[in-house]
Amino acid sequence: MTDEGAWRRERAVLNAGRGRFGEVADGLYPDVPRVAGTPLLCRDAWIPAAPIPLEEIRLEWEAHPVPPAIADPDDGLPDGYRTYAEAVAALAPPKVFEDRPSYRLVAAEPPVLRLGPARYFDAVNVGESVAHELAAGVAGLPLRDQIGDPCDLSRRPALPAVTTVTVTTSGRYVLHRRDAAKVAHAGGLYQVMPVGVFQPLGDEPPDLWQCMVREYAEEFLGADEDYGDDFVQDDWPFHQAMTSARDEGRLRAHFLGLGVDPLTFALDLLTVVVVDDALFGGLFGDLVAVNDEGEVSMAPFGGPVPRPMQPAGAAALGLARRHRAALGL
Repeated sequence: MTDEGAWRRERAVLNAGRGRFGEVADGLYPDVPRVAGTPLLCRDAWIPAAPIPLEEIRLEWEAHPVPPAIADPDDGLPDGYRTYAEAVAALAPPKVFEDRPSYRLVAAEPPVLRLGPARYFDAVNVGESVAHELAAGVAGLPLRDQIGDPCDLSRRPALPAVTTVTVTTSGRYVLHRRDAAKVAHAGGLYQVMPVGVFQPLGDEPPDLWQCMVREYAEEFLGADEDYGDDFVQDDWPFHQAMTSARDEGRLRAHFLGLGVDPLTFALDLLTVVVVDDALFGGLFGDLVAVNDEGEVSMAPFGGPVPRPMQPAGAAALGLARRHRAALGL
């Protein structure tokens, strides 16, 4: 165990150096495949040879999956704290930090993804613990060693986020600089947009498109994450506009693959959305410059990758560039 002050200092070191610590973590897995030449770890079967239209991804449900081998470790926590999320909430709370219902990825063989129930803090408790352990310089990295293969979905609660590269047909994409004071994960790094943990709203079944549309409203337009008890997404004008545009082919959504961040073991489903320029202006003309998680800008699709960039964002961007002809870019 450590004291609260030392833990806070270690947490601050982690948040100030995630790019650097990510490079260290990347070097720990020399034999694991990477996504599109980036640090994002994967299994070969996780990256399809061509983009898969989003509607062809099949989500299967497992209500009672086998529990993961490692959950809620207490390694390195100050006295009196049971989980890493408890310590973050008390000692270093970011602006956005809620234990919402989420999905756990049990198995993946695109186009089939198998999911089970989870909570957001399940991933925080493991992923941020292993990152903290590395940043604190713990000899031998015992928790990371105990978890083992980062691509073995049975070893820890693997909660997928949906990482989307949003590209206009004229060749610009939306770029995010995540603020470490506002987020618990990947603060200080660049990322594509939108990105969000794959979570249900109410008792809805798993639906990638529904989740992505909400993230567009929240991250691009600054919409509130609290939709209210009477909210029906199919009746929401923004959802209707996004879905109609997709049905008409003016907005095209594809699945590119999935991978694991070497520092935090965060799991990302990689997608791309290509939007006609006029439609982009109509849907997102009020694109915010700052949102609840950081700063927002536009960048050239063919330009250099900003550094330091979150591995999932770099991977999604790399795959989208690889498949630019198939995507009409």
